Amino acid sequence: MNYADITDRLAGLGGVKWEIHARARAMAAAGQEILSLTIGEPDVPPPPELLARARDSMENGRYGYSNGRGEPGLLAALSTRYTRRTGRTIGPNQIICLPGTQTALYAALLTLVGLGDEVLVGDPMYATYEGVIASTGATMVAVPLRPETGFRMQVADVAARITPRSRVLFLNTPHNPTGAVLTRDEVQALGQLARKHDLWILSDEVYEELIFDGGSFASPLDEADLAERTIVVSSISKSHAAPGFRSGWCVGPGEFTSRMLPVAETMLFGNQPFIADMTALAVSKPSAVARGMADRFAARARMIHDMLNRNDLRVHQPGAGMFTVVDISATGLSGEAFARKLLAEEAVAVMPGESFGLALAGWLRVSLTRPDAEIAEACRRIAAFTAREMGPKT
Repeated sequence: MNYADITDRLAGLGGVKWEIHARARAMAAAGQEILSLTIGEPDVPPPPELLARARDSMENGRYGYSNGRGEPGLLAALSTRYTRRTGRTIGPNQIICLPGTQTALYAALLTLVGLGDEVLVGDPMYATYEGVIASTGATMVAVPLRPETGFRMQVADVAARITPRSRVLFLNTPHNPTGAVLTRDEVQALGQLARKHDLWILSDEVYEELIFDGGSFASPLDEADLAERTIVVSSISKSHAAPGFRSGWCVGPGEFTSRMLPVAETMLFGNQPFIADMTALAVSKPSAVARGMADRFAARARMIHDMLNRNDLRVHQPGAGMFTVVDISATGLSGEAFARKLLAEEAVAVMPGESFGLALAGWLRVSLTRPDAEIAEACRRIAAFTAREMGPKT
């Protein structure tokens, strides 16, 4: 039988990347105690007022069909949020609401690129980026993010990879998996490069409210001279500890959202009104849970650094988000092999760096969202496993 080309382009780019996580889940379901530090599941529930708003909305009949762009109340709330943030009027016509950042990325890229085009994206990258780019028929061009520059994208590295087929510069700040946060100067420099080569800028900003230790957030959308080429995607999944509600959005120029609207309507005609009401309340003010999460995650990142940053392991200090990354290359194992053996021998589940791109080969991604005691015990087991792998010092 014949299949569409998209199935070949996406082969190996879906759940295969999460094989260690799935294996750990299966072991836990079979009754084995597993310390699972694989995914970024918030460590608190959503604020009670958000759950109450969703419940009240359902009880008041807000469960009917919506429209392709989004519920008026949520569009208005997002318009106010981004108008305040940028200092420019961001109208409801510049916004489309979608179920989660992943869907927003997929729809945005389908609107921007197709067969023969190129998308520049940092490597390492979130595990689904390669798939959403490949789904369009475009080619992913990996821009190395180097540990010696804090995994922050460098203008020279982007410039060296631009070709006549380049169409989109895909940013993620704060960054998953490394927790790197671009400075305003870096955003402006990357933006000027995009202007020079007439590139779109697609910016995934889902970790905006999870920056550590008084750090600052910078976005190309906030730069007036980049606004006409910038598209931002985000959601309440991380900031409001509400990943299961799948509530996200896309912000960009009015012409872009007009062209994207039929794409979104073809995918799914509107999201749930009661979730839109909950999201409107969420984005109308700073999150009640984000600051506490960021402080806990920062403290856990420091704890992991203090416990594991030895001669044989090198721990990167993140500036935001839900993860840290650990260089285990001194063991001689790949991230994949290390993670598999660690799960089998120590019942600790972490993500191999190879799931996030070639630049993170020989690294691990470790979640910061588990309780302190679990993370400390996991670190002790990782240290013991590493010591066995390295053998006695001579």
